[in-house]
Amino acid sequence: MTSDEIREAFLSYFESKGHLRVASSSLIPVGDPTLLLTTAGMVQFKDYFSGQVQPPSKRLTSSQKSFRTVDIDIVGDATHNTLFEMLGNFSIGDYFKKEAIDFALEFVTTRLGLAKERFFATIYLDDDEAFELWREAGFPDERISRFGDEDNWWGPAGEEGACGPCSELHYDLGADMGCGKQDCGPNCDRIINEHGDVCNRFVELWNLVFMQFYHHLDGTRTPLPAPSIDTGLGFERVVRVIQGTETLYETDLFAPLVTKIEQISGQRYGADRETTYAIRAVAEHGRSAAFLIADGVVPGNEGRGYVLRRIIRRAIRHGRRLGLDEPFMGEVASAAIDRMEHIYPELRAHESFILTVLRLEEERFQQAFESGLSALTDALEGVSTLPGDVVFRLWDTHGFPVEMTQEIARESGIEVDLEGFEREMASQRERGRASARFGGDRAKIRVYESLGVGATKFLGYEQLSASSVVVGLVSDDQAVNEARAGDEVEIVLVETPFYPEGGGQIGDAGEMAGPNGRIEIRDAQLVMPEVIMHFGTVAEGTVTLGDTVESFVDPIRREDTGRNHSATHLLHAALRQVLGSHVRQAGSLVAPDRLRFDFSHVQPVTDEELWQVQLLVNERIRQNAQVVKSEDSYTSAIRRGALAFFGDKYGDTVRLIEIANGVSFSFEVCGGTHVERTGEIGAVYILGESSIGSGMRRLEAVSGRAAEKLVWERFKRDEALVRRLQTTQPDLDSRVETLLSELDELRSERDALQRRLSLQDAAGLLDARQDVDGVSVLSARAVASNADALREIGDWLRDKMGSGVVVLGSVINERPMLIAMVTPDLVASGLNASDIARGAAKEMGGGGGGKPDVAQAGGRLVDKLDDALELVPALVRESRAGA
Repeated sequence: MTSDEIREAFLSYFESKGHLRVASSSLIPVGDPTLLLTTAGMVQFKDYFSGQVQPPSKRLTSSQKSFRTVDIDIVGDATHNTLFEMLGNFSIGDYFKKEAIDFALEFVTTRLGLAKERFFATIYLDDDEAFELWREAGFPDERISRFGDEDNWWGPAGEEGACGPCSELHYDLGADMGCGKQDCGPNCDRIINEHGDVCNRFVELWNLVFMQFYHHLDGTRTPLPAPSIDTGLGFERVVRVIQGTETLYETDLFAPLVTKIEQISGQRYGADRETTYAIRAVAEHGRSAAFLIADGVVPGNEGRGYVLRRIIRRAIRHGRRLGLDEPFMGEVASAAIDRMEHIYPELRAHESFILTVLRLEEERFQQAFESGLSALTDALEGVSTLPGDVVFRLWDTHGFPVEMTQEIARESGIEVDLEGFEREMASQRERGRASARFGGDRAKIRVYESLGVGATKFLGYEQLSASSVVVGLVSDDQAVNEARAGDEVEIVLVETPFYPEGGGQIGDAGEMAGPNGRIEIRDAQLVMPEVIMHFGTVAEGTVTLGDTVESFVDPIRREDTGRNHSATHLLHAALRQVLGSHVRQAGSLVAPDRLRFDFSHVQPVTDEELWQVQLLVNERIRQNAQVVKSEDSYTSAIRRGALAFFGDKYGDTVRLIEIANGVSFSFEVCGGTHVERTGEIGAVYILGESSIGSGMRRLEAVSGRAAEKLVWERFKRDEALVRRLQTTQPDLDSRVETLLSELDELRSERDALQRRLSLQDAAGLLDARQDVDGVSVLSARAVASNADALREIGDWLRDKMGSGVVVLGSVINERPMLIAMVTPDLVASGLNASDIARGAAKEMGGGGGGKPDVAQAGGRLVDKLDDALELVPALVRESRAGA
């Protein structure tokens, strides 16, 4: 059977049973099942067990046929990939253990034609129910094994949640495989050769997870009211078994990629162990990278981006072992796209973006390799263990992969302090967390919790004013009953029209008026789930717990903020049209006077592309398209094509914003405030575009009143320039160019004059020459504006002297600097300019170096420059004596 036939057989089998699992297509690093590597729509099956269980989110793809997961450190053997397809069936309170076991056995035996006698089952230590079910299914006791948490327990996916025992189906490849021991069985971990390979006789094909408990934070487990099934069948492993290949890489899934690598490298798969392993790694990682990039992930130094970067760079390293010194990842990815596009059409749709990302990353890798290798080579000299802080610095400063550091160190017989590296990484993460949170964060939460308030009802979508009761009052980080004029306060109401900061949009401002006082509100925040806190100052009188207050949102601020929020949606949609659908929102700031939009893209946006984006946005504004607000379940919204911001947490019901004028232009999950029609935005002008990190770009723009003000200010500025430069508006650019050209000429003349004056002054320095043991030595201060000028004076003096040593000092940019020069005849006799410069610089609290004939040094102590120059004759004398 072909791999496509196997996949279709699985789907048709479960369709016939009415139990087709909602197939998913996520990338989850092994060891952290909650970190999804896809940025596309997330479907959360929330509250489906007991009203509180939240299993890992899953991403739907158009194909709805497979599940992908990644573990970068395992690749190249018979069964492991960094990315694999997983087929599975899923049940919530429908069927349980017996049916799951029966379905699995029926499929592998009747649909795939595999012998039942070749299968072994593993169960959790005390899962006697599963033991009996496997026996009833015809498995003798000796083909049923019990294992503990590591092998046969699933979950929870986090600190709490659904969990339960699992059973695994293992296929026996035969006694002639693996370790050859009589007691060999599933999960055998014996080493079978000098290369450290583990026994591979038994292949785990199918994991049947029996989710029947809820794991609480205190460590206790209680039964779920609706026990459920979640299974995963390793697709590549099944294909390998059915097609009878030695490893995954000879199957029809990988064969085209292996062939492509043979063609471009000139190497033959199977020629030797190292070549074969390298070809496997390149093939597997090339395929993985293509899928990751198609899902919107771009290379970076953290999270999803770092996983992708490691995959690509590992492939490049193995490619080099095959002699692939020029960029090659694009060709491997193209072969993967050709092979997989019929199941995953998004690969072909994003092919251009995939190839661009790979090309740029290969170029970056070359830069990182060149800069990091030199530093690593120096660090390896004379050490038996490479310190962790050095490994971290290579990674953090040069982008040099830790894995490559290990590899190069291992080739030199040097250990690597990975524990020290991890400590440095942990320290960096902690510094990041510390800088991102305010002091006493936990203490402040306890203050909020002590208020004992319930959820705040938000009224701001429909109204900008409301009457409500003060149910919480905080001042000076303490819960209080009353606050007076001048006090900084935080207020909780039963219901409010104030929008709390969220989704990039800043909180509303305005005021509250009570029976005895008035409060100016500057911000609103969601300080705890569903609790909106109003931050402000008591402007007049007092405010007391229990007061009924009238709340008034600043309408101008709200309108301007809404314009900018709708503008960000238009920009997002326009960027996806102009640059490609790989563009995903990565963050935003929506304020009344400006907006900022961060998005995934691997290269600078050109001026032409920015113009096309702005043109498209303003065209939609001129069309006065309707901005439709609605609500739907999160699952339904994503299925309908709504975009969701990766990383945000959403409830069961979400608010949707669709901008449409007959045809939908933008459709997003969003809880912010917006205009009613796009014409209210007025206009959007992009102020600039910049990089905010690897694979991430930032747009800044204005709309509405701010856009109008910008145009007015630009007009007035141009008018002022026209008057000052005594020209006309059409001739302004040419006039500026003429003035700049004249300025450049004047600067050149000034520099030439300074050089002539400096050389005239330098002529007088020749009289300061000394004879030091037969060597003519000139050591003196010189007037120079920069290092080049000082060096030019030194060149002139050295040439005039013919034979000798010249050391000049000057204060440049408020720091002392030395230039040392030695003529060739004296270099031949043993004098070294670098030694002289370095020795003199110590007196200034600095250092330096260079070549034997010319060197440069600097220091911190300006007042020690003359002392450093006075040392030169002694340094020359010592050098002559040593020679």
